[in-house]
Amino acid sequence: MSEVQSVQWFPGHMAKTRRKITEDLKLVDIAAELLDARVPKSSANPVLRQIVRQKPRVVLLNKSDMADPAQTARWVDWYRAQGLLAVPVESKTGKGIPAFYSAVREALKEQIAAWESKGMVGRPIRVMVLGVPNVGKSSFINRLIKGGGAGKAEVQDRPGVTRQNRWFTVGKGFELLDTPGVLWPKFEDPIVGEHLAFTGAVRDEILDQEGLACRLLELLLELYPQAIQQRYKTEIPAGLPGYEILERIGRKRGMLISGGEVNTERAAITVLDEYRGGKLGRITLEQP
Repeated sequence: MSEVQSVQWFPGHMAKTRRKITEDLKLVDIAAELLDARVPKSSANPVLRQIVRQKPRVVLLNKSDMADPAQTARWVDWYRAQGLLAVPVESKTGKGIPAFYSAVREALKEQIAAWESKGMVGRPIRVMVLGVPNVGKSSFINRLIKGGGAGKAEVQDRPGVTRQNRWFTVGKGFELLDTPGVLWPKFEDPIVGEHLAFTGAVRDEILDQEGLACRLLELLLELYPQAIQQRYKTEIPAGLPGYEILERIGRKRGMLISGGEVNTERAAITVLDEYRGGKLGRITLEQP
């Protein structure tokens, strides 16, 4: 999908955010990178990883309630093989939050032991929370706050809500530094940009939504054919082009305009919204 690869969408505030993150790393002990469990590979920002390479890091597979649990388990094993602790997290329900605290302590166990040997028992653990736009950082932090903390992060279902770094005290002895979502200036692999667009990490208004929905439908037909057939109550043969799938869905939903033609723009918006909202089931688009 060349639109995602070629469009000039790298705003100035993201460049400033990268500089700010680099400056603030000295204030924290560890980085917690939130990934979208549906697209772990594509939502892993190589720019952020380069910035935090000198810090301990844990990986949080957020939105795991919308991802295929079998694939999420495979990703956890894959990260463990890379020497990283990965924790599936559901920000809506709080599932995985205790494991997050445990993973951070495990990753910092030598540092914590060093603090205690110096009499710094109970020193707060400072965590920088990182991720691409719309990966759910604010929802994750708010879930931690509900468990005991102060403040509230702004949450909206669109990228680019958090625009400045903010501190939050959560749990027992944890301080979180929230950061704005950061994308990178060019996707070397167009599939990465495509998958980020599917999940809403790239703003819809700069993309061809019909083309995006068609590609998503083709991918779903390949990976989870039963999901779209059950959701849209229509038989879809293997290998059917995305535009024809979109037309079938629009016709089935009664999205017609004059002359009986299908309103494919409206159908595309519906498909993207329903995928992003988890209404097509628990789907993971990338395997380790």
